Amino acid sequence: MLTVDIKKKLSDFTLNISFTAPNKTIVLFGPSGCGKTTILRCIAGLLKPDEGSIVSNDTVFYSSTKTIHLPPKKRNVSYMFQDFALFPHMNVKHNIWYGVKTPSQEANELYEKLITLLKIEHLPHRSISQLSGGEKQRVAMARALMAEPQILLLDEPLSALDAQSRYELQDELKRLQEIWNIPFVLVTHSPEEAQAIGSEVLFLHQGQQVSEPPPSWNMNANGKPTRSSFQYFY
Repeated sequence: MLTVDIKKKLSDFTLNISFTAPNKTIVLFGPSGCGKTTILRCIAGLLKPDEGSIVSNDTVFYSSTKTIHLPPKKRNVSYMFQDFALFPHMNVKHNIWYGVKTPSQEANELYEKLITLLKIEHLPHRSISQLSGGEKQRVAMARALMAEPQILLLDEPLSALDAQSRYELQDELKRLQEIWNIPFVLVTHSPEEAQAIGSEVLFLHQGQQVSEPPPSWNMNANGKPTRSSFQYFY
């Protein structure tokens, strides 16, 4: 369980967000510049909020009242960046193992499980330059989960992919979340991705969360806004 309740002054507005992320996929949706990535960076410890708290299970990542601000390396959070941030001088296997401090039988079993689940068993010795966009995404996901995080943060993970790869990897993300059973917090400005992947969608506009959909929004049978409802933000 991840609980976020923070404020941070940005150049054009003050980010003010409060939400709880159970072991599901929470989507932060909104136009570019509305504060989505800032939230991820605060959770990861790459940015410090001005006030509030961030708590994962029983671990306090940040608390302004208790003057706690854990460094990123102590948060057990994996962050999957928009450009995947893979190391070009390493092959696929070395990228996935990067950050594993102590190789073990358990770690090797996890590695084998990941490359099988993500269908990249044939890629271990390939260089990053030889991979397609979808393959890079799968390698980045394997590396993120290889760290056995408590939380996985995903910043526009599908934005660089073609339509077919995006469609396939939406299902992959949902399946991986169900298997790992940890909070996935995903940023997107794509209505289709938000609807397809999110167990819950948080709508952001200029740093503020829209807690109640306006009456004009059209809701589907699952209680999620339809594509036409997302036009409110644009």
